[in-house]
Amino acid sequence: MEDNNPVPAGNNTPIIPLPLGQRHRSRDLSPRCWGAVPSAPAGTPSAAMSPLQWVTAWLLLFHGFAMGQPSQAASARTDIRDCSTDPPYLPPTATNTTARLAALRATMGAHRVDAYIVPSTDAHMSEYIAERDARLGWLTGFTGSAGTVVVTQDKAALWTDSRYWTQAERQLDCNWELQRTTWIESIGLWIVEAIPEGGIVSLDPFLFSIDTWDSYSQALQGSGRTLMALETNLVDEVWGDQRPPVASSEIYSLPAAFTGSSWQEKVAGIRQQMEQHSRRPTAVLLSGLEETAWLFNLRGDDIPYNPVFYSYTLLTHTNISLFVDEARLSASARESLQAECPGSLCVELLGYGQARAHLHRYAQGTVTIWLGTEYTNYGLYGVIPEEKLLEESYSPVMLAKAVKNTKEQDLLRAAHVRDAVAVIQYLLWLEKMVPQGLVDEFSGAQHVDALRGAQQHSRGPSFQSISASGLNAALAHYSPSNGSSRKLSVDEMYLADTGGQYLDGTTDITRTVHWGVPTPLQKEAYTRVLMGNIDLYRLVFPPSTAGRNVESFARRALWEVGLNYGHGTGHGIGNFLSVHEWPVGFQSNNVPLTAGMFTSIEPGYYQDGEFGIRIEDIALVVEAQTKHQTGEKPFLTFEVVSLVPYDRNLIDLSLLSPEQIQYLNAYYETIRARVGLELLRQQLDEEHEWLWRNTEPFPLGTGTTNAATTTAGTLALASLLGVLLPALQA
Repeated sequence: MEDNNPVPAGNNTPIIPLPLGQRHRSRDLSPRCWGAVPSAPAGTPSAAMSPLQWVTAWLLLFHGFAMGQPSQAASARTDIRDCSTDPPYLPPTATNTTARLAALRATMGAHRVDAYIVPSTDAHMSEYIAERDARLGWLTGFTGSAGTVVVTQDKAALWTDSRYWTQAERQLDCNWELQRTTWIESIGLWIVEAIPEGGIVSLDPFLFSIDTWDSYSQALQGSGRTLMALETNLVDEVWGDQRPPVASSEIYSLPAAFTGSSWQEKVAGIRQQMEQHSRRPTAVLLSGLEETAWLFNLRGDDIPYNPVFYSYTLLTHTNISLFVDEARLSASARESLQAECPGSLCVELLGYGQARAHLHRYAQGTVTIWLGTEYTNYGLYGVIPEEKLLEESYSPVMLAKAVKNTKEQDLLRAAHVRDAVAVIQYLLWLEKMVPQGLVDEFSGAQHVDALRGAQQHSRGPSFQSISASGLNAALAHYSPSNGSSRKLSVDEMYLADTGGQYLDGTTDITRTVHWGVPTPLQKEAYTRVLMGNIDLYRLVFPPSTAGRNVESFARRALWEVGLNYGHGTGHGIGNFLSVHEWPVGFQSNNVPLTAGMFTSIEPGYYQDGEFGIRIEDIALVVEAQTKHQTGEKPFLTFEVVSLVPYDRNLIDLSLLSPEQIQYLNAYYETIRARVGLELLRQQLDEEHEWLWRNTEPFPLGTGTTNAATTTAGTLALASLLGVLLPALQA
């Protein structure tokens, strides 16, 4: 994923390597940002070019490396728009946005706004958002989870990353320019060229994080264009009565059997951190929806696939204020929150819309407010005097949530065993049905969701299932629809990236399969992706190692033959919360890996217009059993908790080292021991036989790779990357 570190305050460097729409992160498959633009060497774009042309040219050059594959000419495609023809060619998936843009421009004129910026997030910097907050999607027709648009009186442009370029070409009409970059610097340059000096650039301050606001401010600094917060959301004005209603479903307490500790214990732990902090903050402000849900052991249904609810929390040493729609709280939730009233563990219930005014009043006293800049919107931040702020990237709640205790670890392990049963049922079903021509991408996604729904403690999918066959699998975030769905074939590769929500945990797993005869490239690419998984799973590393410093182990086998993937390698995951739990992962702005953290590991390879490969498992960071211990804390390694075998038809054993084969065999023994018992318990005899066939030990001695050379080369490559290309280690 992108390098999201903003330029420190006071730094005059004009490049701000922050992605559009904050740090987004969806499916952890966003592109890798380079962080700073190098000087142009001979034979590359000239410094005499305009800044926007210069950046664009560099991006085109870099894209060839980042994706590890050649681009396909747009003219050869019939599923994407072609704005060069007269009239323009638009596929049926494109949305006519002419009327919406005209209405927005009229509203902009009434507010004297020259350029209006619309992000893809909500007031809580959520990755997934409710339909009511899908302003960018409504305005453009583009449904990708990450993007930013800018509209002027005569231009409109969408910025998004490489996951969504093809999707954008399918969904946008020709009113929109597609900017293939994730730099706020690029947005700033575009705005400077699009509107005259003295122009007003406006945005809704409640939809931008503190860091993102600062980055836009720096990008426009000295340009003669003014960045202005406008609390009236102009898209909402145009959307009007057609905008979906606010959420109204119940907010409920998570049963104690599925929580790691009581909410009172969690509050006590955060208050202890407040006391121990050198700044001695008097309050902690929580803006991320996962933070409040985790802290109080509450869950809701306000956002698809995410059991969260709209809320803010202000926690002091003596008071707790929860800003929420009180009428939606279940009786048990209300009783839990107010069982110890009055007192320091009594939760005061206030309206969701009162958060800003309450925070403003509290900030008038002698206080210090601790907040996380990644999740706090600028609208709230602006009411707190600068001298009363304690700013860190993530709040103490976000960091505490990321490290699971023993009970939470066991809960997540149990959820993954039952989830493996559903995935194995699905793979067996596909083997039977695909040769008969009876499955398409959409019906496949529906079926795997239904299989998960039948498992104990299921609460639905954790994201929209990615069910992609053939060329559609080359789109990292493709999701089928009932109207346009490719039939699965034994002659094509099939990628299924799916996950479930269970009361005891959230799951996310990707398997790529081929039921026929794969091409040599497909088999080699799959095997090298798998080698990347294994190399990272087996890695033993020092405590407090940053994920970005080991991420290249997942790429080494691909890089050896000139292949690569243009997305991040992993993300955190919650206990019946978000499928992408920050700040865990392998990006530059993730926190160091710590025992108790769960992360996905998901390298891949995508051949545009042909096929896509991704292998994803969830792994727990655990203490490693090493021969020696050289410090107070033990070294760390990974325990894989996803328990589904890989496609034997796609593995070229000749590429694997003996150690890699031994790892696979040991992993398969674990799958047999844990999932095999669950299959028998559920009386799934046919699935049990399938599991045994697909976890047969691989013969040793078939690999040809020299293990010592491979390890040394991997270590050298990782070391070199850590020094020379830190911006790539996202």
